[in-house]
This record gives sequence, C-alpha cells and structure tokens, in this order.
Amino acid sequence: MIPTPADPEAWNAYLAEGNATQPRKRVAADVLLRDEADGFLLVRPTYKPGWDLPGGMAEANESPEQAATRELEEELGLTVTLRELLVVDWVAPHGPWDDQLAFVFDGGVVNHKTAACLQPHDSELSEARFVPLAEVDEMLRSRLARRFREAVVALGNSETRYLHDGTNPWPRGNRD
Repeated sequence: MIPTPADPEAWNAYLAEGNATQPRKRVAADVLLRDEADGFLLVRPTYKPGWDLPGGMAEANESPEQAATRELEEELGLTVTLRELLVVDWVAPHGPWDDQLAFVFDGGVVNHKTAACLQPHDSELSEARFVPLAEVDEMLRSRLARRFREAVVALGNSETRYLHDGTNPWPRGNRD
C-alpha cells in the first residue's frame, strides 16, 4: 500500500525512494560576457581541447545561475550580476556522456580596465580573452558555436531561446 501525506514520515520515505531512482541531468551554465569593444569572452580550458564560454557544471542542488556566477568567480576572479537567461539547450547523449541541459546567461559588459586585467585564477583555464564576433565561430566546437550564435540573437531580441544541440527545434516556417 502506498503511504499518504497523512503519515508524513512514511510519505517522505516513499517520495525519497522515488527521487533516488529517477534519472539525473547534468547541468552546464555559461555566461555571455562582452567588453566595451564588442568582443565576447572565451576561455581555454586545460582539461579539454579548444575554446569555451566562461562558466561550467552545476554542483548538486545548485541552481544554474548560481553555478554560472560561482564558476566565473573561481576561474576568473570575476563577480558578475547576471541580467537574463538567453538560452536553454538540451544536449543529446554523445560519446560517453548522457544528455544535459546547458544554460547561457547574459553577463553584461565589463569595462575596459576589468577586461584588460582578466586572466585565469585556477588551473582549469590556461587563457581568457575577448574575441570579435566574426572570429568566435571558428574558435568554438560546432554545437557550442550554434548555441553561442543563438544566444547572441536572443540577446539582441531580448528573448530566451530553447534549443536541441544548439538548433531551434521549431523553425519559424513550422509555426502556425
């Protein structure tokens, strides 16, 4: 027999058992950060090839926005106030990885002095630099480049976009 809320202890034990067996999603949280010259901040991780957006993986029971701000503080010594959510991207399973949800937040614009002094603060990054929009695509992996482009469009339109592997699952031509 399934317990009811009338027996809180049994009910909570029942719910905890269900919670323990449900799938978990990995959550990534990145930040679109610009400088006064309209460059976008990219970082070079030491633990994987190529360039990335600043941010990282959420810890257990940490919200995506908390993860994004924590990662920027830990890796770059940068405190930012997130302005809005730009993208939620469902990333399909690939290689050894299960699926994940990737969030991109608007981190605003940093002033020239802050941008000039920005450098990695821990061993997870080897480099950080602001890159002109025209050069970003060639520096990011294809899935991340698509997500980045969608985030830039969302920023310009003051909207939030939902994606599958960096692509809109509902192209405008398919809308009623």
